[in-house]
Amino acid sequence: MREDFLLLNPGPVPLARDVRQAMSEPMVSHRSAEFESVYEDAQNGLDYVFERSSLDGTPTTESDGTSLIFNGTATMAMEAAVANLAGADDEVVSVVNGKFGRRFKRIADRYANVTPVAFDWGQSIDPEAVAEAVTDDTKVVTMVHNETSTGLLNPVAEVGEIAAEHDAYFVVDGVTSLGGDEFLIDEWNVDVAVTDAQKALAAPPGTSAMYATPRAQEAFDGESAPFYEDLEWHLRKADSHQTPFTSAVPLFRGLALAVGHIEDEGMPERIARHRRQSSAFRAAFTTMGLSMFPERNDASEYSNTLTAVSLPASVRENPTDFFDAVTERGASISGGQAHLGGEIFRVSNMGNLSDEQILRGVRTIGEAFLEVGADVDVEAGMAAAREQLR
Repeated sequence: MREDFLLLNPGPVPLARDVRQAMSEPMVSHRSAEFESVYEDAQNGLDYVFERSSLDGTPTTESDGTSLIFNGTATMAMEAAVANLAGADDEVVSVVNGKFGRRFKRIADRYANVTPVAFDWGQSIDPEAVAEAVTDDTKVVTMVHNETSTGLLNPVAEVGEIAAEHDAYFVVDGVTSLGGDEFLIDEWNVDVAVTDAQKALAAPPGTSAMYATPRAQEAFDGESAPFYEDLEWHLRKADSHQTPFTSAVPLFRGLALAVGHIEDEGMPERIARHRRQSSAFRAAFTTMGLSMFPERNDASEYSNTLTAVSLPASVRENPTDFFDAVTERGASISGGQAHLGGEIFRVSNMGNLSDEQILRGVRTIGEAFLEVGADVDVEAGMAAAREQLR
């Protein structure tokens, strides 16, 4: 693969050179002091991300919560949260308006009685419909903050208020927002937040993280969870900067450096950069003559880390040619998932992309459209992107 190949798909994202190099360092035992230092660095960096993801850098929580790191991607963290909080006799309300909301619902189906609140993929969540579903008998409410399959930023604050009114535990997938956008734990009444290394944290794929508030920790029941996902056990081992089982040492090294870079940049600056770059993508594509895919309402916004755009009708006839044209120009973007395949394309600005890489992505996509016969105005799109990036 060419050295300057540009990853614009929503994870894995490009890695900093020192993050890549850290993974090639000599191996050490996962029970050594050297590894405990790596885990502590990664945990401290994650604490910063979870607890400082605000536009002004003020703390997002006053609770003494704990960041946990898992030897598995965010699906593991999602399952661990549900399995440790809900049992067979409990009700879980799962809010679904895309692939990853559906995944949360499918996970919960294995452990509890699930009441889904479902919307068409790309349609905004109606908080009133959620309020009708959540009752005093609801044990857990799950939802996705940034629905990567559709490019929508969902109304976590409104749903969190509903969960709090009924004393339900609120578990939020922040996989593609944490590390790239605002995430307010206390204000949104979040009990458990999960994220993934390979997304806005800009770390190698294979690990994930969870932030558990003291309220959630008190409710964890490891006996009801899969052996590998016993959160009581994970919490005990985290006190000594270890995981219960053999840790993926190279991946933890990469994660520790990556979250350190986030703290160096500062969350307010990082959030502002992601918002500026996503605005540039949206302005570029709409100015070219393309249409955004998701449907917003008063409670939702476009994603600030992922842009989902409808493919022109002429391109939908053979979308493979368009995606091949992008790849031939040294870049990678993603299509739609499941039934949205061939309907949309998705482009990510998660991680540490420069403004120059955003502009390169705009031109690459525009030229690929021209190659397959789509009527787009590439130069107008470039000008609109530059204006936003200023």
